Amino acid sequence: MPGTDKYGRAECHLRLPTQHSKVILVSANKLTRYIEPCQLTEDFGGSLTYDHMDWLNKRLVFEKFTKESTSLLDELALINNGSDKGNQQEKERSVDLNFLPSVDPETVLQTGHELLSELQQRRFNGSDGGVSWSPMDDELLAQPQVMKLLDSLREQYTRYQEVCRQRSKRTQLEEIQQKVMQVVNWLEGPGSEQLRAQWGIGDSIRASQALQQKHEEIESQHSEWFAVYVELNQQIAALLNAGDEEDLVELKSLQQQLSDVCYRQASQLEFRQNLLQAALEFHGVAQDLSQQLDGLLGMLCVDVAPADGASIQQTLKLLEEKLKSVDVGLQGLREKGQGLLDQISNQASWAYGKDVTIENKENVDHIQGVMEDMQLRKQRCEDMVDVRRLKMLQMVQLFKCEEDAAQAVEWLSELLDALLKTHIRLGDDAQETKVLLEKHRKFVDVAQSTYDYGRQLLQATVVLCQSLRCTSRSSGDTLPRLNRVWKQFTIASEERVHRLEMAIAFHSNAEKILQDCPEEPEAINDEEQFDEIEAVGKSLLDRLTVPVVYPDGTEQYFGSPSDMASTAEHIRDRMKLVSLKRQQLRHPEMMTTES
Repeated sequence: MPGTDKYGRAECHLRLPTQHSKVILVSANKLTRYIEPCQLTEDFGGSLTYDHMDWLNKRLVFEKFTKESTSLLDELALINNGSDKGNQQEKERSVDLNFLPSVDPETVLQTGHELLSELQQRRFNGSDGGVSWSPMDDELLAQPQVMKLLDSLREQYTRYQEVCRQRSKRTQLEEIQQKVMQVVNWLEGPGSEQLRAQWGIGDSIRASQALQQKHEEIESQHSEWFAVYVELNQQIAALLNAGDEEDLVELKSLQQQLSDVCYRQASQLEFRQNLLQAALEFHGVAQDLSQQLDGLLGMLCVDVAPADGASIQQTLKLLEEKLKSVDVGLQGLREKGQGLLDQISNQASWAYGKDVTIENKENVDHIQGVMEDMQLRKQRCEDMVDVRRLKMLQMVQLFKCEEDAAQAVEWLSELLDALLKTHIRLGDDAQETKVLLEKHRKFVDVAQSTYDYGRQLLQATVVLCQSLRCTSRSSGDTLPRLNRVWKQFTIASEERVHRLEMAIAFHSNAEKILQDCPEEPEAINDEEQFDEIEAVGKSLLDRLTVPVVYPDGTEQYFGSPSDMASTAEHIRDRMKLVSLKRQQLRHPEMMTTES
């Protein structure tokens, strides 16, 4: 072996193949006697290019690689062979430390590739002198060994990677299966129990809102599991796209099971939400209708006393509008109730075998009870509206009768006024006076009809007041006015009749005397007739100056003073003619002279 002595000189202890196999100790300068210079390094005076430290490092690397690769090959072979045998226990257990190699295969392969690259070079890195030299024999022998080990490692490592991939896929599949079962078990267990416990619809808006809030809490819990479902569905879809044929059936089965449970649960949640929303709308319509009925009932319970027919018509219109609004509300309640009943009847389709007859019956009875109660309340209000409508119509009739009675009083007053102001002529002769008397009688008939019409209206108001149970309104004002005006008209009419009858008698007698009647000369010569004519004329003149006296003491004249003067003048003229005729009959010579 080469080395140095205690003085630093190179020396070599060389075991030479001698006959006696003795060790010969020689100095460095004597080595050439036994070894060729080309086989000695520069340290021993030779020309061999050799870096011992480099060789040593490479040797250590080689030995380490050989040891690690051999051990790794054994481990990988054990793992791969165990996987190939299809050990069920190995497949079922999760990846643990026993499944992992003691060293990193990638690191060992990298070391082997680097070592092989170094061995295949013609000279070592870092050698001085720049003179090429050939690898030593052990280095040449190491190359195929390293290559063989690398090939074996690559083969086993490839198989190991496939085993790991299969193990990872199996582990992932098991994890997915475990998560799927967690989702399925929760949805079919606690999730379904939560829904089974929720069947009511509430008996009011507040109760329905409380149930909706509870349902939202249940939906919130389900949403977390639905999020897991979405993630699992994506993972399964990815595995289906890259999975092996042997895994497709199992994956599709898991996916189908998960989807069926989730969609069924989501459908139940949606159905429950729709049911509660329909119940909330039903109770909302019922509450609005109840308030409308309360308002209408309150309006009907208050006894109103309208001031006139217009206000009654307005009240009737308001009642009709409210009743129409109630009809619309009741129709809407029936539609909402029927829709809710239809939904309730479908609950049994997802009851999971739970007997929902009792729960459904309670809900159905409640809905039908609300609709029947609203129908009865609406019917009672309709009956009260009919009564109120009849009462209002009677009040309208009462006001109308009072207005017409007042109008009759006005008409009668106008007739009285016309009688006193325009019916003043007594006629120029008997014929005309008779015509005036006939017209007056017709005029009186009109007044009589007006009075009778007013009386009938006032009698109707009395009957209506009795029916309405209110104090008679006509007896305090209209009836006394009607009777007073009629009494005044009667007095004035009688006076008018007396004057016309006196005028007829006066004109008739005067006309008999003033006309020549040779057939009855004795009648003409009757002094009593002349006296009677003068007496009637004077009485008629006196009557024209007498006013009409009413029961209350008030006085009223026919026409104006000028009208009375004109009528009196016409009567005086006629009386003068009668007096002249009388004188002519007494003194015939006067007739001759005048002639």
